Amino acid sequence: IVREGMAAALRPSSRVLLQAPQILVYPGVGGSGSVSCRCPLGAKRYLLTDNVMKLKEFQQQKVAVACSLPGTKGALEVLIEMKNQNVKFTKDTYVLAFAICYKLNSPESFKICTTLREEALLKGEILSRRACCFAVALALNQNEVAKAVSIFSQIMNPESIACTNLNVIIHIQSNTLENLIETLTNAAEGNLSKFVKRCMFSEEVLAKVREKVKDVPALLAKFDEIYGKLHVSGQVTNYSLDAVLCYTPRDRKSHTLLLNKRMVSRRTFRPLNQSLLAE
Repeated sequence: IVREGMAAALRPSSRVLLQAPQILVYPGVGGSGSVSCRCPLGAKRYLLTDNVMKLKEFQQQKVAVACSLPGTKGALEVLIEMKNQNVKFTKDTYVLAFAICYKLNSPESFKICTTLREEALLKGEILSRRACCFAVALALNQNEVAKAVSIFSQIMNPESIACTNLNVIIHIQSNTLENLIETLTNAAEGNLSKFVKRCMFSEEVLAKVREKVKDVPALLAKFDEIYGKLHVSGQVTNYSLDAVLCYTPRDRKSHTLLLNKRMVSRRTFRPLNQSLLAE
């Protein structure tokens, strides 16, 4: 019994084994593992030869991979290969996939994004608001206004800064200028309580509004008035729509995971709370 206990204590835990592979699938960048696993892109070889643990590493990559690094097309190839091998997409994977398609901004990437989204909905999967925002932005960039309106209408809680600005762009491209001015008016003159979250507008997006209404004197005068009120109330940001879409929020769970990471004493192999009480 003593020997078995010592063997169990010296045996590496499953957590250690899961942490061993540290190969990251960044487009155009070699992994940090063994030499045999490194390749400039190697999307297909990586997916065909490595195990599921490393695929899960790829699924956990942040949208920053698509938004800030070159080689986005290579990342799209990885996603297509994952799809071909029936690797289950998580909510984060869909965000990354739609972000890549948005960054590529081509008819091909729009088709891939649309297909992935429709297949996800057929499976009954719930796509995050962030993923939908990338899909809306891509549709608008491809002048697929009807598709953008359809996707936007299915966002359950369109109250983020990204949704607010995408809604403005939808009005611009749909030529619904009166509704656009009304939307801006409600945002500027609505509930003035400091306890109510107020809509934030990108300076870049507001510049597009002004360009759109400049030939309609009545609407231009109204817009200039609203524009001034939005600035006074601090509802205008210098961030572009692209920067707003690609902003990666801090993971709120990270602190909790860090606190709960080690629950067993390394010396006694007993739960930490019991070890502290015993000492």
